[in-house]
Amino acid sequence: MSTDRPEPGLGEILVRVEAAGVNPVDWRTRADGGLGTLGHPPFVLGWDVAGTVEATGPGVTLFKPSDRVMGMPRFPYEAGTYAEFVTGPARQFVHAPDRLGHTEAAALPLAGLTAWQALTEAAAHGEGKHVLVHGAAGGVGHLAVQIAAAQGARVTAMARTAHHERLRALGAEEAVDYTGTELALTGAQVDTVIDTIGGSCTEQSLEALRPGGTLVTLPGPPDQATLQRAEAAGKHLLFMLVEPDRTGLLALAELVDRHQLTPAVAATFPLADAGQAHRLAEAGGQFGKVVLERA
Repeated sequence: MSTDRPEPGLGEILVRVEAAGVNPVDWRTRADGGLGTLGHPPFVLGWDVAGTVEATGPGVTLFKPSDRVMGMPRFPYEAGTYAEFVTGPARQFVHAPDRLGHTEAAALPLAGLTAWQALTEAAAHGEGKHVLVHGAAGGVGHLAVQIAAAQGARVTAMARTAHHERLRALGAEEAVDYTGTELALTGAQVDTVIDTIGGSCTEQSLEALRPGGTLVTLPGPPDQATLQRAEAAGKHLLFMLVEPDRTGLLALAELVDRHQLTPAVAATFPLADAGQAHRLAEAGGQFGKVVLERA
């Protein structure tokens, strides 16, 4: 979207957008208001961004013009990364890893931070634990598989059979076709479940979780009955919403530098074709993220 070039305020940077990741919250916001933080249209969608610093506001010491950066500014409030330029708090960005081009870097922040915060903070699974990842081929899922494996966890990845070989290459010890397997038969009594699906998947996942284990659900809060069932079984059920997090972004960048984390790009579209990008991403079935690129 073409908009007036903004000016960075106190503690902000102005970024020339080279690529913007597409996330479920984007099309949900377009369709029904999503989290409801953007108010009524018109507004500019998008939170994932990778690009180059054009200018810095007063007080910024972390970056200078021409630096390559990536970030997830202002989430869940309007950031407007589907644009030519975007501003945001400097400490909600990091230098983009040299290993990643702009397109790959734009695929990482929101999904990567979601996976990182779910695994290391909400669940705190620890080395040697058994982690079950639903939607393991998706934007959050394929990154969660890599992060958990890098931290020494045993990973079971739930995904279509067509994606199993690739998930094993990313560190999954076991890959299971969710379309034909009951969760209770996938190696029950896991320590951590990362649920990117929600609904009945959340309820079924409780059966695969050991007492004392943690299920982190991402699409939305579970209903009261499911929460009560988890509590009665001595299991932790949490809904988590990702937050801007420079420390987490730095940790993700370090994993990239150590060749332990690589975001997968399923498809790219020019910014003008954001509608087509949404349709593809919303249909599902891809491996990794859909990304918009500057023309």
